[in-house]
Amino acid sequence: MLLLRRCRRLTAGLSPAQAQRARPAASPAPSWCGVGGGSRSSSGGGGEDGQTSQDPRWRPALAGLLAGTGAVLAYGLHHHKAERSASPMEPASPMEPALPVFSQAEVSKHGSLEAGVWVTFRGGVYDITDFVAMHPGGDKILLAAGGALEPFWALYAVHSQDHVLDILSEYKVGELDPEDQARQRAVEPSDPYSGDPQRHPALRVNSAKPFNAEPPPALLGDSYITPSAIFFKRNHLPVPRVDPASYRLRVEGLPRPLSLSLADLKSRFPKHTVTATLQCAGNRRSEMNAVKQVKGLNWGIAAISNATWSGALLRDVLREGGWGPEAAAAAGGGGARHVQFEGLDADASGTTYGASIPLNKALSEEGDVLLAYQMNGEDLPADHGYPLRVVVPGTVGARNVKWLGTVTVSREESASHWQQNDYKGFSPGTDWDTVDFRSAPAIQELPVQSAITQPADGAVLERDADGGVTVRGYAWSGGGRAVVRVDVSLDGGKTWQVARLREGEGDGEGEEEQGEATPPPPPPPLPGRAWAWKLWEVVAPLPPGEQQVEIVCKAVDDSYNMQPDSVAPIWNLRGVLSNAWHRVRVTVRED
Repeated sequence: MLLLRRCRRLTAGLSPAQAQRARPAASPAPSWCGVGGGSRSSSGGGGEDGQTSQDPRWRPALAGLLAGTGAVLAYGLHHHKAERSASPMEPASPMEPALPVFSQAEVSKHGSLEAGVWVTFRGGVYDITDFVAMHPGGDKILLAAGGALEPFWALYAVHSQDHVLDILSEYKVGELDPEDQARQRAVEPSDPYSGDPQRHPALRVNSAKPFNAEPPPALLGDSYITPSAIFFKRNHLPVPRVDPASYRLRVEGLPRPLSLSLADLKSRFPKHTVTATLQCAGNRRSEMNAVKQVKGLNWGIAAISNATWSGALLRDVLREGGWGPEAAAAAGGGGARHVQFEGLDADASGTTYGASIPLNKALSEEGDVLLAYQMNGEDLPADHGYPLRVVVPGTVGARNVKWLGTVTVSREESASHWQQNDYKGFSPGTDWDTVDFRSAPAIQELPVQSAITQPADGAVLERDADGGVTVRGYAWSGGGRAVVRVDVSLDGGKTWQVARLREGEGDGEGEEEQGEATPPPPPPPLPGRAWAWKLWEVVAPLPPGEQQVEIVCKAVDDSYNMQPDSVAPIWNLRGVLSNAWHRVRVTVRED
């Protein structure tokens, strides 16, 4: 188990001059630090100076705030409220001298337990080193280390409360140089990416321009619905600035071509909502790179996310333009077979992103293809296609075109590079000298997939009294095929256990601990319409006596498609369709 770290002075890591400014004689160190005006008892009780706000039970409360651990937060706040109600009014403290000013560069040096964990919040600098070791979600706190706290707190509504600031204020060690924020926002106006939105700092950036990033697996597995801020970002070109007031969607290739405003889409067509997982074709490409170098962004396991999308059904819009059963019959066997999508994102030459899907997917009553204007109940974020995108459930992310400008019913696939000369799978024996992109179909539905989000590869685990470990992850299959089973092994695939599947937001664990009623699990999706992933969990015994353990997972869908056991046989020059058994290797440390 983790040991509590020795308390560090607030001035740890400062230069001598800074340390002198930070240690005024009139301002003793907080009692929990064990120096200055007070100390803890040797038994680990509260501080001896009567300040209940310094009680060690505050630490799990603030720990919960930093990582959004609701049960820990509720426990800490409940005890603090009770203790303050029973305590006499505390005397007003004397005015404290001004705190030192730190640059962002200085704060960034404190980004680990070894160097100290500092964060910034609303212009202040805070040293949160001492409670990280006992934090149940310490790995998530460390994501903010050396940087700003606001983007992490924004993921959890519980932080928007006044008493949160009171708690945090006790860990303040300085002020952030105000010039740093202005300097960070300064962008060259000639940069074609200067209009790109700000992104969450937890994202692991694979490419800055264009922006491509994935969330840390620990955050990805936290929620059945992925918060929009950490939903993986896959951009091919600069993010366009689109005025919603003048926006028009052109729909062509119909008996009656359409030009629709955003208001038209919202008022003339019924609003349809679907929860669907999107996955990049290159998800888990890094595992193919480990076998043999491929061309493409080095995605880990988190180029996949799950959201609730709302908008007009594409089939309703096509019918509005006259594409009904009669028009389809009149087209005959040689007629339209595809629906092309063209985005408003363009390169310097004016070339826009494009893709297409089969027409029968777009017209199917069970296809659920959306012209989406909302994500997770709000307007689409800029990175996810504002003001309109197409969402094609069960289909590779590359066909879910963002910033949608034109829809065309056609007898041909999109002529876009990304439809014709990319996002296709090939034999492991095909190389860039022999590849013929015309010989392979464009990827539409993706194969069955699963991955382990906890523990992380390379983690050091403590063997508890029961000798077990909790393993969590996600599983999904394309084409609306439901995942029916996830098998997990703790001995490299020799023996297996079946994980518990989580069908939706309401059937996880922990709701009752937060004082909330646990809603019943949602009904299972209709056959062929399982668009959303399943999160899974298993508590399994660690192999006795083993210090190096390989944990493996594999998923099975309702067509009994299974993941292959290794990467090499599915390797391809673009590193797409990577869905071999996922493996993490951990070290087991005896308690």
